[in-house]
Amino acid sequence: MTTGIKRLAAALVILAITCGPTLAGPALLFDANAGTVLYAEDVDQVWHPASLTKLMTAYLAFKALKEGRLKPDQELTVDDTCFKMAPSRLGLKVGEKITAELALKAMVVKSANDMAVLISEAIGGSEAGFAEMMNAEAQRLGMKNTHYANASGLPNDAQLTSARDLAILTEALIKDYPEEAYLYALTSVKVGKIEVETHNTLLKTYEGADGMKTGFICDSGYNIVASATRDGHRLVAIVLGEQSSASRNVRAAAMLDYGFQNYLWRTMFNDQTIATVPAAPTDTATAASIRKDVASCVEHHFKTRHRRKVAKGKGEAMPPDPTVGSDGPEGPAPAAKPGTTASN
Repeated sequence: MTTGIKRLAAALVILAITCGPTLAGPALLFDANAGTVLYAEDVDQVWHPASLTKLMTAYLAFKALKEGRLKPDQELTVDDTCFKMAPSRLGLKVGEKITAELALKAMVVKSANDMAVLISEAIGGSEAGFAEMMNAEAQRLGMKNTHYANASGLPNDAQLTSARDLAILTEALIKDYPEEAYLYALTSVKVGKIEVETHNTLLKTYEGADGMKTGFICDSGYNIVASATRDGHRLVAIVLGEQSSASRNVRAAAMLDYGFQNYLWRTMFNDQTIATVPAAPTDTATAASIRKDVASCVEHHFKTRHRRKVAKGKGEAMPPDPTVGSDGPEGPAPAAKPGTTASN
């Protein structure tokens, strides 16, 4: 196959993946080193970040570690607030201790909401106090469409961001704290006798993948910030609002493939950056919700209605409720029992 045909094929793939479906959400592909944008779609459409929120939680944790306000070996004690967090969670009991370094790894790798709260309390005194710090940092970085209400990304109408803002944050993470980059490439982490694995399956399946984070709640659909490096070029694909973990991975991989295969001609005369790439005329400041288009969430809604009928003596019993709004690659996870580790 000639180079020209390969480029055409790649272009057709990216067109089909990113532009074709009417349900496709915002997307952005950029060079992490130069900030050059290679593809952009609805970059300023406000969206719920889900567990992509933890990118900012990690950013502030890295800052606290660098400034000495948080020590890697500092022991953090699980309190009742952490213990009661919805999945995904590490599942430590009240009073159990974990080092800040290990808590941070569990938050990044497993997307553990209890560890996000634990870290936020250690740095900000409370999750609410930490959210104020998150918003101040977002403003400093120039994230104009972003507002944080919690450290985890669990459902909250006030938890907002956009593809452009996530690109700004990702670029800052890569450039400001390169020594922490290894965390996002981890495929697993061992906590005591338990080994938990990453939800970013691209780390295991995509050549050159080296980060960053997945996220899911029903309103946002399946989100990902995916980083990969080939031939000295580090590209980052941001995909928001997919209907499944599989389509999220396919779209992100297709965007990265397009970027690597067409890097030279896409960057040669391209001066668009994260800051200058234009917004779409249809971008709105109101967060979109695709809950009705996400199969796992629609299924949950059906089961909930069926359970209500059962409660009234109409119909057969259904399985226990999943925790709608939990972050994870496969949709809503079963609710965690106290002291156990829930799937994400």
